Amino acid sequence: MSPSPQTDSTETDFFYDAYNRDDIAYGLDPSAALAAYLSQVKLPRSSKRRAIDLGAGAGRDTLALAAAGYNVESVDLSERGLTRIAERAAHRDLADHVTTRLADVRKIDFPAGAYDAVIATTVLDHIPSDDAETVWQRMCDSLSETGFLYVQVHTTEDPGSGCPPGNTSSAPVSETAGAVINYFRPNQLAAMAVAAEAKLRILRYEERLEWDYTHGPEHQHGKAVLLAVRSGYHPPWYGQPAAFPRSENAS
Repeated sequence: MSPSPQTDSTETDFFYDAYNRDDIAYGLDPSAALAAYLSQVKLPRSSKRRAIDLGAGAGRDTLALAAAGYNVESVDLSERGLTRIAERAAHRDLADHVTTRLADVRKIDFPAGAYDAVIATTVLDHIPSDDAETVWQRMCDSLSETGFLYVQVHTTEDPGSGCPPGNTSSAPVSETAGAVINYFRPNQLAAMAVAAEAKLRILRYEERLEWDYTHGPEHQHGKAVLLAVRSGYHPPWYGQPAAFPRSENAS
């Protein structure tokens, strides 16, 4: 069930305008690495897997997880975004697989081993660094033994960053850059993922620049992107894009 409507005001919902449009900000295609993982590591028909999508936005990753068979809890501070998620889930006959929750990620419980998928797309960079470290460890602890983690953060390469090299960039800055308060340093997210207490095995990690045309004037981002699984878990992952997977026609 989605939260009850409140005022349609950018004063109470920073991302209201971005999520209110039909031409939705950030689009509705799922994150590429997440989509690749879901296409390769498929759930058994009888499986009842739990996922949590932190900072779910307008639902692009939530909907992909639900379509893949996960029961997804979508968490965000944007009430309008959560309403749009509920609408889109119903339109795609996925409403039974999606619940929405209006909450600050710093104030929610992460039961140990509870989730088979934990998604945090540009969330840890929207909270102070000390809080991000605490939430990160809770995310890791909440993964099941066959769980996977997908995380995106803005980095200091972003033109909105106050640190080099981003602060020397001449590329245009995002209209929502004011929501980012914790730009990640080079290799910072990777270092967090390989720390012993994270108990993760990295499947894919990259730091990149990307252009965004989905909201406001065109602008550039610096991003770090991580896909990892619980340490000791070895799903049939062939890469993004899949490199030398087995033929579907093979016996």
